[in-house]
Amino acid sequence: MSPDPNRLILTGENPFIRLSETDGGAIITNASFWRILISPAGAGHVLYLKSELTQDRWKIYSDNIAMARWLQKTVQGMLNEELADTAIPVTDAAFDKAGDARDFWTERAVSRDEAVTLTWYDIGDPLLIHTQPGPPPARKYGVCTVLIPALGARLTVNGVQAKGHPFPTQREGRPFSTCALAFSESWTEPR
Repeated sequence: MSPDPNRLILTGENPFIRLSETDGGAIITNASFWRILISPAGAGHVLYLKSELTQDRWKIYSDNIAMARWLQKTVQGMLNEELADTAIPVTDAAFDKAGDARDFWTERAVSRDEAVTLTWYDIGDPLLIHTQPGPPPARKYGVCTVLIPALGARLTVNGVQAKGHPFPTQREGRPFSTCALAFSESWTEPR
């Protein structure tokens, strides 16, 4: 076994929820949750959320604003260009989780005025993805992650459920979903 030749820039988790009203339709709720264990800006949690429940604007909740901004300038900003905008305010929040990835998984972000709950269920078989960073037009960063599709997911803000549903998809020729848990996620950049 040989080590990955690239520089490790973060390790953690990145479950996501992408809900649509129709199969293949526009994403009407987009949530990217991060639990970061190692990064240049330290550890912490951040939730990037855009939904009708946020008036179709991005909201950011975090317990480490420096980490949330670093992620916007790097991996999250690469994954979604709208989130590269560091002028989006960050709301201070506390985070907790519950569940077991075999049955269901719940993440909560609680701020002074809001409680956001994300739940994944109807869990599928995990797959391991490993990509290398590459020169443009390839992704700037590489990733190694365990993706676990969830055919069931819901997101609520103060008890109000977001519209839309997850839909089955394919990834690397295997059954997948528009919603998934992403564990043991490590991102790299060229040395």
